[in-house]
Amino acid sequence: MRWSSIVEVTPAPPVAPIAISMGDPAGIGPEVIAKAWAAREAAALPPFVAVGDTRAIARVWDGPIVEVRDLAGAMAAFPTALPVFTIEDGGEIVPGVPDLDGARCAFHSLELGVGLARSGAARALVTGPVSKAQLYAVGFIHPGQTEFVAERCGVSRENAVMMLAGPGLRVVPLTVHVALADVPLLLTRELIVAKARVTARGLQRQFGIAAPRLAFAGLNPHAGEDGALGREEIEVIAPAIAELVAEGIDARGPFSADTLFHARARAGYDAVLCPYHDQALVPLKTLYFDDGVNVTLGLPIVRTSPDHGTAFDIAGKDRADPTSTIAAIRMADALADHRDAEREGA
Repeated sequence: MRWSSIVEVTPAPPVAPIAISMGDPAGIGPEVIAKAWAAREAAALPPFVAVGDTRAIARVWDGPIVEVRDLAGAMAAFPTALPVFTIEDGGEIVPGVPDLDGARCAFHSLELGVGLARSGAARALVTGPVSKAQLYAVGFIHPGQTEFVAERCGVSRENAVMMLAGPGLRVVPLTVHVALADVPLLLTRELIVAKARVTARGLQRQFGIAAPRLAFAGLNPHAGEDGALGREEIEVIAPAIAELVAEGIDARGPFSADTLFHARARAGYDAVLCPYHDQALVPLKTLYFDDGVNVTLGLPIVRTSPDHGTAFDIAGKDRADPTSTIAAIRMADALADHRDAEREGA
């Protein structure tokens, strides 16, 4: 491992790098970030900087690492070494063995990553995988990173939308980490309309889709079969769609979920909104398990994340696949380009 340090402040770069919060230092985050840097030329990746504990990467990778003190230094270092913005000592880091020191490091790297993106020092934020159980033990009070990032950006939880995106499919779960039995109670007309508005605007602003087409899955089998299998489609989802159409949003459905994800159906919409978590994520992960990306819409910053967890069981064993992290970096770069183009055209 070749490990050096850049301390001098260099001139501001013309384009800011992407910040990547390392996630739990005992998970696979450090490894996939390092492997993404190693693949930077083959994958045509933009400059990025890891935020976290340098030692977490050194434990699992013997490539060149440079500690940086600012993001201009990261830009200067990126062509020849992986730049790491070290924020604190994460304790005794053992791959595959999470602890509270590592959780605090993950928490603080996430917070700093958000700050770098909000200030414009970083052009986008990619968040590495964290252990919610470990974070909760050190005082993290949010359901997940999405909600934390939204709060730090001054955006209400309701106005931050989680989208999972692959090369040929984008899905939005209208409810996320809740019990299936609670979904019918949480699935209100107001929720659907609010999430759909954010989704439509996000597709325009970050994906460059001028007139987004939104499809809606029904909650019940066969979209309720005209009320025979449930009335949520008639009483909640259809009225929400009608309200969106009246606002000029191209909203369609509700459709039976089992007909929405084959190739011909996917060609008919730009995103599909699903009442519950697995209804959205199962098709996405079936089609794009290795290169699916988590995108947060409705924020003043660009935020993406690889669509996998900490994988403590394989951490430190050189078995982690960086494909999803590479896809998250690429998508963050593309979304930032669309955002910047919209700002220039405004």
